Amino acid sequence: MSRPSADDDPHYGIRPGLTGPPSYAALPLLDPALPPIVAARLLSRVAAMITRPWIMTWLADALRPVPLDYVIAMWGLYFAGFLMVLRSGAQTGMLIVIVTVLMSVMGMQGSTTAETIRDGFMQAAFVALVVGPLVYLLVPPRTADKHVDDPLPGHGNAVTGAAIRTTVLLALSVWLYAVMQPTDMMMAVIAAMVLVFPTSRAVFSEAFQRLRATLFGAALALAALMGFTLSPHLPIILGLIFLGGLWLGQKMLFGPHPGMVYQYAFWVILALVAGALIIQNAGHAAFTRIVLTVTGAFSAACAVALLDALTGWRPLLKENLV
Repeated sequence: MSRPSADDDPHYGIRPGLTGPPSYAALPLLDPALPPIVAARLLSRVAAMITRPWIMTWLADALRPVPLDYVIAMWGLYFAGFLMVLRSGAQTGMLIVIVTVLMSVMGMQGSTTAETIRDGFMQAAFVALVVGPLVYLLVPPRTADKHVDDPLPGHGNAVTGAAIRTTVLLALSVWLYAVMQPTDMMMAVIAAMVLVFPTSRAVFSEAFQRLRATLFGAALALAALMGFTLSPHLPIILGLIFLGGLWLGQKMLFGPHPGMVYQYAFWVILALVAGALIIQNAGHAAFTRIVLTVTGAFSAACAVALLDALTGWRPLLKENLV
């Protein structure tokens, strides 16, 4: 994700702070089974958040009785998403991978869990559809031009690169199924996203960024929950979430790390606090996220980097030597 321009959108940093409180205000109204997915609103494309989980739920129900068919279908969907990203840098490929990871891992636990995740995506889509335009109406950008990311596609034999990432992610999905509770399903998103980037160097760089973002988000979430413990009133936690989002939003404009680090840290704050307030302990959740990120996502990143080096599917470009 490229850094937004402070000249074109000087108030960009305010919007993350403003999106948090309305999302939390929606939780008592929606009463979701998995509040973190609604509070964090991981995916911004509303149509994708509605249609793809329905398709994946149907597919999981149809194929679960035959494990081999289930695994082959998941491999094919992972491969399609990774191939799209490596060939064109399209965000749609990222969404395919993320939704497939969440739905396939949770679908292994049965129809009820898959339907819960599906309904959580629909509730998150509804919240995003309301909160997003409202925030932009309250704090409009200076320019009428929309901020557009400029993803860089990979080079070389993208089929080989996609096959490597697909196979590693499939193995990681089985591991996630063995160790992850439904309330910790955001770990699947971290694991998937560190594998999307096309070079070994980028994979490790992204893995460190995700770990850094998780640490930032966990620390701010624990600080907000400590403040809420001292004064357990809804306006207090909403105000602390706003301040955390405001700080990270400003860091997206001017911070030393890539903008995605701060954006992802804010997602972690929203998901951790939502889970802690309703269904889980924040300290345990933060620890679980960090441990799973290190052991799962980093191990997968190492495997991808090794296989990339062994296959040599992507030519070594000059910029990679800098």
